[in-house]
Amino acid sequence: MDINNFLEILTNGSSISGHEYRLNDKISSAFKIYTDDIYIDNLGNIIALKKGRNNDSNLKIMMAAHMDEIGLMVKYIEDNGFIKFTNIGGIDPRTLLGQEVIVHGNRDLYGVIGSKPPHLQEASEMNKTIKMEDMIIDLGYSKEEVEKYINIGDVITIKRKLRALQGKRLTGKALDDKSGIVAMYECIKELSKMEYEADVYFVSTVQEEVGMRGAYTSTFDINPDIGISIDVGFGSTPELPKEDTLDMGKGPGITLGGNIHPGLRQQMVTIAEEYNIPFQTEVTPGPTGTDARAMQITRSGIPTLCLSIPLRYMHTSVEIVDMRDIKNTAKLLAFFIASISNENLEGLLCY
Repeated sequence: MDINNFLEILTNGSSISGHEYRLNDKISSAFKIYTDDIYIDNLGNIIALKKGRNNDSNLKIMMAAHMDEIGLMVKYIEDNGFIKFTNIGGIDPRTLLGQEVIVHGNRDLYGVIGSKPPHLQEASEMNKTIKMEDMIIDLGYSKEEVEKYINIGDVITIKRKLRALQGKRLTGKALDDKSGIVAMYECIKELSKMEYEADVYFVSTVQEEVGMRGAYTSTFDINPDIGISIDVGFGSTPELPKEDTLDMGKGPGITLGGNIHPGLRQQMVTIAEEYNIPFQTEVTPGPTGTDARAMQITRSGIPTLCLSIPLRYMHTSVEIVDMRDIKNTAKLLAFFIASISNENLEGLLCY
């Protein structure tokens, strides 16, 4: 499958944290072609295994990209049919007003998010951000009609389709971290043409946006020798400090910090330089806030890396990625995996 088409399928779909199963078939069918085994664990993580060659000591590398996305949930149905809602994951309420949404009940229903018009606001209200609890979703139905299809706890996604911008850039919702899933998919395709030693586990994790839960359980189960998180980093825009961002189209950020094993990171940098793969440095002194955080502290500790795909407008419905960054992330991962062997791993892990 073309990776642009795969990304479109994933971002246009719905996989809010705790309800990722809606994309299980799409992800499993794509990875299955290239894997030796694929299964879904008890929490819902999709684990695809691609075995290495002559791996007598069972060397294992785990990659993780989260398949869940932020979203909303039905909290209450008013007597007039309006829906009160809450958030799942880190949503900025300022981005919600006026959005089109899909409420996923017994059937999907289209609605819009509204609030008191500015014309009717008090002077004291006009300079304040509207809170989520003061917004409603209007489906156009009475309460009786709404209750035929919608229940408390049903999830809600922003209605947004992936769109091409200029050059190689795309915009849409949930590119955090569907772009990471696609990078893993492109990596497994690259590995199909390469010689490598390790057994590689490609894990599409669940519930990262609400506590990295899928990464904890899947890492515990696999117990890899190396863990690699593929997520997104803050793409540069004029108002953001240069030192806190990654440039679009200039390759993934290779994270540097306490969450990251220094020897493995140096090997990743060496591989990027050897194969002329563009990369950037992302400085994160403490926990990365990605699946790498969970991987590192599972069991007795897993040597961990994190690659960040530059992404603009994170946690909005108009996130932007550059397809060149996704492809270079996949290429870097594949060559890094091919460079790891039982013979050199111990040296790489020495401090």
